Amino acid sequence: MSKVIKEDSEHVEAEAGRIKAVDGSPSRQKSDTDKEDLLLSCRYGDLQDVQDFVTKFGSDAASDVQDENGNTVLHMTCGNGHTGSTFIRYLVDVLEYLLPLIHPSLLIKQNNSGSTPLHWAALNKHLEVAQKLVQYPGGSGVDMIDIKNAAGRSPLGEAEMAEWEEGANCLTEVKEEEEDTPVDPSQTIEVEIQDADGQVAKMTINPKASDSEGTDGPS
Repeated sequence: MSKVIKEDSEHVEAEAGRIKAVDGSPSRQKSDTDKEDLLLSCRYGDLQDVQDFVTKFGSDAASDVQDENGNTVLHMTCGNGHTGSTFIRYLVDVLEYLLPLIHPSLLIKQNNSGSTPLHWAALNKHLEVAQKLVQYPGGSGVDMIDIKNAAGRSPLGEAEMAEWEEGANCLTEVKEEEEDTPVDPSQTIEVEIQDADGQVAKMTINPKASDSEGTDGPS
């Protein structure tokens, strides 16, 4: 009986550790080797190894990993220069697995050179990878297209510099679509401003509209 109880206890502990890992909490301390292996797995599209890391250490741990140059798991997933369709599929698989798990701020995280993952995707001419980053619902969307690195270039600028016409056109279209999107009234914010005489004026502000379109006069 005691043997059965011990085995059940070990099973419960193991299951609890697995749940904690998937939930974002590390199950044990990761070593430098573990971190390096994760970054390499992202760079070479090894989904199984990336999943194994998250299972052992949690998604928060994966979000925290970066190399000495400030490159994260997303930088490495976007940073391989191979352009074969099969290999790109491996990278996209890793990206699709990581995006719902990691912190959204990693989408616009700049490394020591000021480059974001989208900069690297543009440099390496990875169209599907770039689209996944820009279109991810929980991300920064079109805003990441305008972030400039230390060289003063945005991801769009990098695409143009690399003479990657397909990517440059894609990023330009995304920006134009955002600019053409009708203002959503549900996103307006109403504020009250009190002057020196105690009079209260109400103003309605829409952050996506221009000053003239998004602000009503005092009422």
